[in-house]
Amino acid sequence: MTWTLYFVPGACSLASHIALEQAGADYRAKRVDFRVGGQRSPEYLAINPKGRVPALVTERGVITETPAILTFVAQSFPASSLALPADSFDVAQIQAIVSYFCSTAHPARSHRVRGARWADDPAAIAEMARKAPQVVGDCFDLIEAKMLVGPWVMGDAYSICDPYLFTLSGWLAGDGMEIARWPKVAAHHARMLEDPAARRVLDAESPAAA
Repeated sequence: MTWTLYFVPGACSLASHIALEQAGADYRAKRVDFRVGGQRSPEYLAINPKGRVPALVTERGVITETPAILTFVAQSFPASSLALPADSFDVAQIQAIVSYFCSTAHPARSHRVRGARWADDPAAIAEMARKAPQVVGDCFDLIEAKMLVGPWVMGDAYSICDPYLFTLSGWLAGDGMEIARWPKVAAHHARMLEDPAARRVLDAESPAAA
């Protein structure tokens, strides 16, 4: 069976998209158009009742949430560069990082662009949007200082952390933040831009490919 990844261009699903391409998986990528409420369509909700991306349809069922998909891809392709290390402590470190990206760094940014998820009061939404860049900056301060060893997140070995960090750091410019503030993150982002798998996915997610 060919897997199907449901994605939105430039969204957090980018990390899963790159991982699938990096692993050499047999998959197809299908866009969900948030602009017309595609994530709330009955057809998509039948696949992912959460109404979010990513969602990966496999022969055994649907997997949602970026850390779960990244781990599934890594374990499904143990000969790829995404393979999880043999050492259980190193695996735990990887899981701690991707969990932080998912539970803290990503929602910090979401408070700027999707404040209506947490509040109805326009003033409260505006205050979340005002505060969000500071919180995102704090997250990247921690990533720069404690999580990114370099040249890849875990050091010399590429891992599932790398496409995820690339996705998050790719949002900085659109949020009015200079990636140069974090030199190690900026170097990592530039290195990912040179990766052939990442380039193929970026091309596939471009407006011209729609």
